[in-house]
Amino acid sequence: MEARPAIDARKARILRAIIEDYVLTAMPVGSRTISRKYETGLSSATIRNEMSDLEELGYLAQPHVSAGRVPSVKAYRLYVDELLGGSPVPQDAAAKAYFSQRVRQLEDVITSAAQAISEITRYTAVVMMPKQLELRVSCLQLVPMPRGSALLVIVTDTGAIRDTVIRVSENLDGDALYAISRMLTERLSGRTLQEVQEMLGAYARQAGSDARVLQGIADLAAQMEKQSATDTVTVGGSHNILNYPEYSDVEKARAFLSVLEKRERLMQLLSGQEAGFTVRIGPETGVPEMADCSVVTASYRVGAGHQGFVGVIGPTRMPYGRVLSALGTVGGALSDMLGE
Repeated sequence: MEARPAIDARKARILRAIIEDYVLTAMPVGSRTISRKYETGLSSATIRNEMSDLEELGYLAQPHVSAGRVPSVKAYRLYVDELLGGSPVPQDAAAKAYFSQRVRQLEDVITSAAQAISEITRYTAVVMMPKQLELRVSCLQLVPMPRGSALLVIVTDTGAIRDTVIRVSENLDGDALYAISRMLTERLSGRTLQEVQEMLGAYARQAGSDARVLQGIADLAAQMEKQSATDTVTVGGSHNILNYPEYSDVEKARAFLSVLEKRERLMQLLSGQEAGFTVRIGPETGVPEMADCSVVTASYRVGAGHQGFVGVIGPTRMPYGRVLSALGTVGGALSDMLGE
């Protein structure tokens, strides 16, 4: 490995600020930007002199005479090894297998819960997860893949994981991607997916073609928003209602099933409820097609302070005690599995 010239603490602090700003904006960084945005305690003139020294040492480059500086590969290497403690880069195959397994497990839990409730009660079951854009980012990881691409993984505070393959600059090796992951996790941890989407979308629009990493993250957040209507609500036993004489009429049954197909309407039906049990009987549901139905729900905990709901939709003549007991049991099990 090529020996790197040592730099003092002040140069290291400035270099880190330059790297972090460049990662977020993909635009050359000037001394005034560092002085204004980061608490260095240094004047623009002092920062400019230090940046000149860093350029001579090979840590920075200047695309144009009047432009600011951009980090070099050597700078990313230093950022990983010294500024961030030099943690190892995860293996791509192992990381992808791990995250793919976690995604399947979470989805299986929700699907299994809906199926279990429908089988126990013989009614239609619904399970609602918290809105995805309200979830908060725990960490973000860019895993190296074949040249010019990376696996982008976002982990939320509920344990939910989403990943996608994005295009990245071929100049970004595994060390640089890991450094970007660490920095973005520091910046975005604790923010909602909606905030992340807005922030990175704005950064990417300002940065142009060199912001493929940021645009990839923003696109994944937008994709999660589009999926929220279908992913947030899972239905089990939708045709169970046909076993009851109240819905022997074909038109009445078709109207009921059409409500189940429109996930937005189910989300409205289940949203805005308090923790614990809720029972809506007949017209109380506010859905004309369910005037002869009752909707019984129980809450469960997800992650750090989020709340989901499990519910049953059936004729108003349901055995409420047994249904409440079943929902309480399943809701408690989900809280144990998905809560903190």
